[in-house]
Amino acid sequence: MERSVYDRMNELEATHWWFVARRSIIASLVERHLPKGPASRILEAGCGSGGNLQMLGEFGQVDAFEYDSGARAHAKDKSGLDIRFGALPDQLPFDDRRYDLIGLFDVLEHVEADTASLSALADRLDASGKILVTVPAFPFLWSKHDLRHHHFRRYTRASLTEAARQAGLKVSYCSYFNSFLFPLAVTARALKRLTGRETPDDRLPPAWLNAILTRILRAERRVLRGIRFPIGLSLAAVLEKA
Repeated sequence: MERSVYDRMNELEATHWWFVARRSIIASLVERHLPKGPASRILEAGCGSGGNLQMLGEFGQVDAFEYDSGARAHAKDKSGLDIRFGALPDQLPFDDRRYDLIGLFDVLEHVEADTASLSALADRLDASGKILVTVPAFPFLWSKHDLRHHHFRRYTRASLTEAARQAGLKVSYCSYFNSFLFPLAVTARALKRLTGRETPDDRLPPAWLNAILTRILRAERRVLRGIRFPIGLSLAAVLEKA
């Protein structure tokens, strides 16, 4: 990603509704799929500026790597962890460690070799380990936001499942999320195309609106315990060795 994107991520991830609510949803998924305990080993692959590390630390011992040097510095300052350099699929640190959970949160779409990356991470799993992935959903939602963030693709349930299969993994859980706001987002993107006006998707809204959007998206964590959404702006999946 561009330097400005990393800087905005570091600035916004503690307060922006998307980061705050997504972190809550990720925590709910981790709690469901990883028994909580201090002995659990967790790796965040592509941790960015470190906004998820404190949350992940509530579930076990955390390692993390990140490609961008500036983002690594921010992540280290926030977490106090030894954030290593790493790049998918071929430059992974922590060679001697195996993990109960590997988190890949809105990272896979940035990597051209997505199947090879999943395969490389699978090699770092413990026998019963899992990979928790979140990615942007639906190619028809492609926008300038994807271009600015250097995305290679957006996923569907079928395309993510196929990428996992080619990497020797099976999907044990898969659901779209950010579904309650899906109609509003689709309408907003269509209007941007019609008018030619493009405002950044990651702009921090007014405080009152930011609070409302946080509550709407965060509420999905309860619904996701019982159902799997058929549509959404994002997709979450739990992958295991086949």
